[in-house]
Amino acid sequence: MSSHRYFIINKPANMVSQFVSPDDVGLLGNLKFEFPEGIHAIGRLDSHSEGLLILTTNKKVTNLLFQGEAPHERVYLVLVGHLVSQETLELLRSGIAIRIKGGINYTTSPCDVQIIDRPEWLPKAKAELWNVPVTWLKITLTEGKYHQVRKMVRVAGHRCKRLIRVSIENLELGDLQPGEVREIEETDFFEKLKINNWK
Repeated sequence: MSSHRYFIINKPANMVSQFVSPDDVGLLGNLKFEFPEGIHAIGRLDSHSEGLLILTTNKKVTNLLFQGEAPHERVYLVLVGHLVSQETLELLRSGIAIRIKGGINYTTSPCDVQIIDRPEWLPKAKAELWNVPVTWLKITLTEGKYHQVRKMVRVAGHRCKRLIRVSIENLELGDLQPGEVREIEETDFFEKLKINNWK
C-alpha cells in the first residue's frame, strides 16, 4: 500500500507555487489546509496565473508526467486584450517563435486555440466591466515552456490579462473554488493523468 498522497488545488492569483520563499509573496502554506510533510508542487504556475495545480509527496510524478515519452495535454482559459483575428488564431495554432531560457528562439508546437465566450462561472474582469475589447481563448498545449502561454499571446500582439489552467489530461479543476484543496486517491490520480507505468 502506497504511503504517498495526491492533491489538486485551485491556486489563486498572487500566490507562488511554493511553500517557502525568501520574498514577501503569497505561499501555498497560507492555504487553510494541513498538508503532509514532503509535499511539493508539480508543473508550477507563475504567481499571476490561476487554476489547477498538483501537489504530491511522490517525487516520481514530475518525471512521469512531464519528462516521459507521451506528451500530456494541458488546457488554459486565457483572457487577452483586444479582439483576436482569424490570422492570429492560425499563427498561435501553427507554432509561434518565442524566447525561452538562455535567450534561445523556440518555435512552439502546433496546438489548439479557440475563441470562447467567458465561462459563466467566472466573474467579469475589470476590462469587461468597462466594455474594453477583450477576447477569451481556450488554449490546449502538450508542452510547457516557462511562461509559454503568456509569451505566445504577447508575440501575437496581445497582452495576457488572466490565465487559468483548467485541466491536465482528465484531471480537471471542476467546481473547486480559488484556494480550495481536494485529495485524490492514487489509482484515480494516475488514471486521470493517463500514466500507466507508475507502480
